[in-house]
Amino acid sequence: MLTIRNRRAFLKIGGLTLGGLTLPGLIAAREDSRQLVTGKSVILLFLHGGPSQIETFDPKMSAPVGVRSTTGQVATKLSGVSFGGSFPKLAALADKLTIVRSYVPGDANHDIKPIVCKDSFGGNLGAVYARMAGVNNPTNGMPSNVVLFPQAVDPSTGPSQTAFGRFGDTGPFGPASAPFDPSGPGQSQKDMRLAISLDRLDDRRQLLAKLDQVKWSLSEKKMIESLDQTRQQAFDTILGGVTDAFDLTKEGDRVVGRYDTAPLVRPENIDKKWKNYNYYVDNAKSLGKLLLLARRLCERGCGFVTVTTNFVWDMHSDVNNAGVAEGMRYMGGPLDHALSAFIEDVEARGLSDKILLVVCGEMGRTPKVNNGGGRDHWGNLGPLLLAGGGLNMGMVIGQSTRDASEPATEPVRIKNLIATVLSTLFHVPELRFVPGAPREVATTMTGWDPIPELHG
Repeated sequence: MLTIRNRRAFLKIGGLTLGGLTLPGLIAAREDSRQLVTGKSVILLFLHGGPSQIETFDPKMSAPVGVRSTTGQVATKLSGVSFGGSFPKLAALADKLTIVRSYVPGDANHDIKPIVCKDSFGGNLGAVYARMAGVNNPTNGMPSNVVLFPQAVDPSTGPSQTAFGRFGDTGPFGPASAPFDPSGPGQSQKDMRLAISLDRLDDRRQLLAKLDQVKWSLSEKKMIESLDQTRQQAFDTILGGVTDAFDLTKEGDRVVGRYDTAPLVRPENIDKKWKNYNYYVDNAKSLGKLLLLARRLCERGCGFVTVTTNFVWDMHSDVNNAGVAEGMRYMGGPLDHALSAFIEDVEARGLSDKILLVVCGEMGRTPKVNNGGGRDHWGNLGPLLLAGGGLNMGMVIGQSTRDASEPATEPVRIKNLIATVLSTLFHVPELRFVPGAPREVATTMTGWDPIPELHG
């Protein structure tokens, strides 16, 4: 009689792995997760370094020189609303997105809030999703939580930036909830590929069929009954869909070209005197394709995707970083192009209500331009853009003071943003009753209020 001491040990007979875990183990998601989740996804595009609230979506052109937007303004589709002059494409789509002008990041520290912060209890926000919904989509094995760095779409770019925080931290939500990272030449990419021939795969199918004839102990019988479907899903997954989701060559040239930001800012047009020159280059090369990849993953059932292009928004005008006017020439055009491509693409695919895009950084910038033409760290106000997710769009939520230094209306804080993300992903009241749910979720996060104007 063959006895099984460890379910994962048995499942490795199949020899199929994804992200370092056995595929059957990934696919064995909790059945009760379907009662918790809404079936929607969230993409959080993190503008690392801290973008200016003024040059993005609150230009303050009536303020004095040195405060008002250094890039001018552009009128939007919304009456009386303008954006910074770098965003004409988003301005034309303003009815399909919402800007929050009263968002308070809380401090002026370089870190990776709101993705990993004290309000996320030290874990990636996607780890909350993976912990409660399961580490993979139960229908096809897609990882529930993914983080995308530039190398995920362009191996010529540099490694991910971890000096200010680890995007893979899971806090109290457990190591299994960590985001899957497909970037770089490491083991993750190898695990995404089928490492055996189809003939050998068929041999392993036959081996598993023979194992089905083994007599199991009564204590294992219930477990074995659930393995048949799980094992079949593992084969179907590796052969038919999840790995393709990570492959941009599966997209048509027209779609890839629509997203591609590389032609907008060529390396030779970026001043090499800045120590962050390589980051600027990598941002243009990868930003659009990263959002396309994120769309592909969500389209196939990923619940939470973190996207970042490394440390490019810290526009001090110091030895590392360009000033705000020059920096927006490098950053603004690619962001405008990538976001507009994404918004139009998901609408054309009928996914606008299914995918929520959140765009923010860890802080904003000072109201007054410094002597070098840069803006320094500022925690009292920062830019926040949201699009899709079935939420109310075509609005500006809140107002800032005349110099864009702080909210003039009720502030929107990180807890409100997290609550909005959770209410998009989950039937939040049900989270309180999940056996074994972390208290940070069941007791604390479920008590936070989402941004009210986005709902109802």
